Amino acid sequence: MRQRLAAALVAVALAVPALAQQQEPFEPEGYRTDNYRAPVPATLEGARVLSTAQAEAIWRAKSAAFVDVLPRPPKPSLPAGTVWRDMPRNNIPGSIWLPDAGYGALSPAMDDYFRRGLAHATHGDKAAPLVIYCQADCWMSWNAAKRARAYGYANVAWYPDGTDGWERASLPTEKAQPEPRPEQ
Repeated sequence: MRQRLAAALVAVALAVPALAQQQEPFEPEGYRTDNYRAPVPATLEGARVLSTAQAEAIWRAKSAAFVDVLPRPPKPSLPAGTVWRDMPRNNIPGSIWLPDAGYGALSPAMDDYFRRGLAHATHGDKAAPLVIYCQADCWMSWNAAKRARAYGYANVAWYPDGTDGWERASLPTEKAQPEPRPEQ
C-alpha cells in the first residue's frame, strides 16, 4: 500500500511541471484584443525578449530608443469648474510615451500615431534598436512590439517586466508626458 501511495505521489510530482508548462500563455497568431493585464508569453517571434538587467545595460549604453505604450485614461466629462488631475506616469528615463498604441485593434488614426511615434523615436531608421515596454503582465507591450515588427522594424526588443521590473530593481524613473495622441 505504501509503495502504491509513494508511486502515485511521484507520478503527481512529475506531472505538475508538465501541467504548468501547458498552461503557460502562448503567442497568439494575431494581437491580443482583451484581458490585457494577464500573464504574457515568454517569447515574441522576431523580437528579442529582455530581462531587467539586459534592458538596463541597453539603457545605460544609450543604444536603443525606449518606447512606453502604457494606456492613458481619457479625461472624463466633468462638471464645469471640476479640477482634473491625470494620474502621474513614471517611466524609464529618456523614453517616448505613446499611450494606447498597444491595443489589439487600432483605429487608422492610432495606427498612424504609432507609426509616426516609432519613426520619431528611431529617426526614421527601421534598423535602429527599439525597446518596447509597459508594465509587467501587460499585453499592450507585446502587441506593440509585434506591431513594430509588422511595420518593418528589424531590431525590436520587448521588455515584458516594464516599469514594474525596472522599479523593483531600484532603477531610476522620471515623470513622463505622453506624446499628444489623435482625437478619435
